[in-house]
Amino acid sequence: MASYTPKNILITGAAGFIASHVANRLIRTYPHYKIVVLDKLDYCSNLKNLNPSKNSPSFKFVKGDIASADLVNHLLITEGIDTIMHFAAQTHVDNSFGNSFEFTKNNIYGTHVLLEACKVTGQVRRFIHVSTDEVYGETDEDALVGNHEASQLLPTNPYSATKAGAEMLVMAYGRSYGLPVITTRGNNVYGPNQFPEKLIPKFILLAMSGKVLPIHGDGSNVRSYLYCEDVAEAFEVILHKGEVGHVYNIGTKKERRVNDVARDVCKLFGMDPEASIKFVENRPFNDQRYFLDDEKLKKLGWSERTTWEEGLKKTMEWYTQNPEWWGDVSGALLPHPRMLMMPGGRHFDGSDEISSAASASDKPSQTHMVVPSTRSSTSTPQKPSLKFLIYGKTGWIGGLLGKLCEKQGIAYEYGKGRLEDRASLLQDVMSVKPTHVFNSAGVTGRPNVDWCESHKTETIRANVAGTLTLADVCREHGLLMMNFATGCIFEYDEKHPEGSGVGFKEEDTPNFTGSFYSKTKAMVEELLKEYDNVCTLRVRMPISSDLNNPRNFITKISRYNKVVNIPNSMTVLDELLPISIEMAKRNLKGIWNFTNPGVVSHNEILEMYRDYINPEFKWANFTLEEQAKVIVAPRSNNEMDASKLKKEFPELLSIKESLIKYAFEPNKKT
Repeated sequence: MASYTPKNILITGAAGFIASHVANRLIRTYPHYKIVVLDKLDYCSNLKNLNPSKNSPSFKFVKGDIASADLVNHLLITEGIDTIMHFAAQTHVDNSFGNSFEFTKNNIYGTHVLLEACKVTGQVRRFIHVSTDEVYGETDEDALVGNHEASQLLPTNPYSATKAGAEMLVMAYGRSYGLPVITTRGNNVYGPNQFPEKLIPKFILLAMSGKVLPIHGDGSNVRSYLYCEDVAEAFEVILHKGEVGHVYNIGTKKERRVNDVARDVCKLFGMDPEASIKFVENRPFNDQRYFLDDEKLKKLGWSERTTWEEGLKKTMEWYTQNPEWWGDVSGALLPHPRMLMMPGGRHFDGSDEISSAASASDKPSQTHMVVPSTRSSTSTPQKPSLKFLIYGKTGWIGGLLGKLCEKQGIAYEYGKGRLEDRASLLQDVMSVKPTHVFNSAGVTGRPNVDWCESHKTETIRANVAGTLTLADVCREHGLLMMNFATGCIFEYDEKHPEGSGVGFKEEDTPNFTGSFYSKTKAMVEELLKEYDNVCTLRVRMPISSDLNNPRNFITKISRYNKVVNIPNSMTVLDELLPISIEMAKRNLKGIWNFTNPGVVSHNEILEMYRDYINPEFKWANFTLEEQAKVIVAPRSNNEMDASKLKKEFPELLSIKESLIKYAFEPNKKT
């Protein structure tokens, strides 16, 4: 593996938390590197963070803003900068809801200034852009494998949206101008020197004063935490071994709920968590979970060294020894602080009226839970015994099922357990006491099924072992499991030729093994035949009325440069998901082709898209052979025989009728 050796490094935002640990580490380990620090000394920066480096002859501090093009260009030229490590950013999510334009200015415009300076000077050999795990958006609660570097970016708050926007600029400059860019996306970091707007230092400082620890929502949100020195080492490795044009996740698979973090802090200070934890109003958007796949960075030789217990103890000891490091931070210790982004100090807008002087004797008050326990509706009464337990809360189908339950007044809860963890599934069943279980969880691949080809064990763990475990737990408790499966286990053959109208029936043996994803789904379907408590619903190329959803098949093919024109069976979720609920009520079992009757070609869908949505829309076709050159695994194409479902539900529309009624008519613009 080729290594890179820098000479003159510019580190932006190095008076802040993470970057200061990186700068101090590099100066300590590589005294022959010249380190130039550019920082405007915002509210969460502190020159004292760089005390270990200030007397080094290879260290230089410059106070200034990355948004100043003249300053940035001057520094690159006069200091002979060949490497930039770009940490400077506004990072506090709570602030982004009240000062979102500042985030755009700092995170996007500031990054743009740096990139343009690199292009103009033409001397930078490495540009390391520091991003965040939040650009991926929320990770499914039951996901066994985290987001990897090729996963889709789906930010959910102004902060993560600006970081994703900055990443797009970095990528564009790398591709268009050949800038040698590398991007990192990291989990939460904790340790000494961190400004106490962040969870762990806030809890520690509150605990030091004997005050209650405020938790947003119900505290079930899951986060992964890395100790700052481990993260500094990760950046050292990426600086020297990272490949230009690549993205690297800096993460850990060890996750903790916010509740558990608060309890661990209470334990360190000998506090009673029942009396010392207070649940407060949740932030406007609070993703349930971020989970990263860190294998790529591990292959460069990095690994997490500091255990949670060791890191938390070190952090607590540092804050108890340096209680005045940040001065008066009482405003930051509020449950919902709002800092105004102004250089040179910390300014609070006083928008949070909750007193920071609450004592540890205050009784904790429970606010609304993030996950609803039951939902009811007086307009459509249901039998009181009907209650659904749904797995796949953050998935597309799982989310739609919850909304349907609310609409129909059906009590439901989302499962908290992992499919591969039998004990957690048993706990869900015992606490929820459902009448039916819906399983829409599993691995489909990020961003598509090609991912499964290089993550086979993870795919087996979720799609086979996990699904079978849930089916077995349900059988043990006399529960019907509605299992959302796939029809992508068949391909046109001599007995079922394309265009013949002869579709594959429920009893036919799967004949498509072109993708590992399909292999696992066929495998688990065969094994599930041994369980008489399972209803398997074979979904194909799902479509909904939400044309902004990137998982919607219409949305997908309307964004492709080229499409293969081939007829396929498909599933219109707006029509068929309510039928799945009715099937549960009827306690239907066995295998069902869960598609609308008939087939529709890709060109026919795009013609409808043009006629109903965008008359200027154009597309191009390519052959299966041409498609094979740009994908890793072949794709399934087939017609499913939906006569069994049609017989049970005679009102079921054909695929073309359903497309028009549920997808195109509601979105008609022409």
